[in-house]
Amino acid sequence: MKRERLVAGLDLGSTKTCAVIAEATGDARAPGVRILGLGVARTSGIRRGMVRDIEETMRGVSAAVRDAERMAGMDAPALCCGIAGEHVRTRTEAGLASVSGEEITRNDVQRVDEVAKAVSLGPDRELLHFIPQEYRVDGQGGISDPAGMTGLRLEVDMYLVSTQSTAVQNVRRAVERAGFRVEGLVLEPLSTSLAVLADEERELGCVLVELGGGSTNLAVFKDGKIRHFASLRFAGSHVTNDIVQGLSVTQADAERLKERFGVAYTPLVDPEETIELPATPGQGSRRTKRELLAHIIQERLDEILGLVQQNLDETGFTGRLPAGAVLTGGGAQLAGVTELAREVLAVPVRLGIPNRGVTGLVDSVAAPRYAVPVGLAMWAARQRLVGGGENPSVERWLGPVRRWLQDFF
Repeated sequence: MKRERLVAGLDLGSTKTCAVIAEATGDARAPGVRILGLGVARTSGIRRGMVRDIEETMRGVSAAVRDAERMAGMDAPALCCGIAGEHVRTRTEAGLASVSGEEITRNDVQRVDEVAKAVSLGPDRELLHFIPQEYRVDGQGGISDPAGMTGLRLEVDMYLVSTQSTAVQNVRRAVERAGFRVEGLVLEPLSTSLAVLADEERELGCVLVELGGGSTNLAVFKDGKIRHFASLRFAGSHVTNDIVQGLSVTQADAERLKERFGVAYTPLVDPEETIELPATPGQGSRRTKRELLAHIIQERLDEILGLVQQNLDETGFTGRLPAGAVLTGGGAQLAGVTELAREVLAVPVRLGIPNRGVTGLVDSVAAPRYAVPVGLAMWAARQRLVGGGENPSVERWLGPVRRWLQDFF
């Protein structure tokens, strides 16, 4: 195996750090990954996408990547890291440029892109992605690639994704202190979409919802491109806290109960079924109905999904996403979550299993909680296959292959 085809994705979550080592397969138009190793470590150093404890984050990164290296039987390459959370901001900016010759050239396209990007992002912010939504030539819209066309006036609507500079610096610092290199930073839904969304879903319109531990991220894809991103502060940790309060158990026990007996849709539970609760010094052994645990979980998830629906209402996407919703993240592992989501969102819902273009140790990553790290490995593989080299920055990635990227997104 050639070292230059090795890629790795690192998901820095609020409750777990997950690393995937893979080999890039296929070609630039049909990229894929062969999973070689997977590592997962519990961590508490990240909160809502921000590093809160460098040492704890570093330990999580080290443990997860070392486990992935042992499974793969080789050292990890530079890591492609995901970025999400409330510190990510998106906006659409217009660019306008006059055409210099008889037909529109690549230089003209680059000039109008630069105009759209040349906006003040505010203090302590840096541009992560710039993705053309559409071009207009002399007022005619809906153009994905204007090069070679005839016109006098070229316009673009550019989707800009920015992040807090200190957030990026702290991620890099934690990874480097753990002994690894950062290949690039990517908005998580962009990379996740590679591993879980079908081209038809991206084209028709769908919402990708990541039910994470510290935040719930949603991204709308329509007409083949990302159109909207939002991060909600209510997430899986709130479900766990509700179980702590409702059943008088510790945080660790609440997490175990959620994973072992949790159901997100109460009608799926037998009303007569009971579960044993962990004994406490003051209470001894106890039992409770599993239906009560399901009710606690459903109440909070109903609220979270309601906030997703509210965001779609406010941004005008309700009723415009015929491909429905795709759920990823640890919260999507709960039984009954698709049934609840169908009821709340009133659209078709399915789980986002990262299996598109994935070979190798497929069974090891065939769960919604691994959609982000597998997607990050897929993103890195695609850059490698189009000649991005071993250590390109995101800016370099989006330079030489920008035209191909805009076709995809």
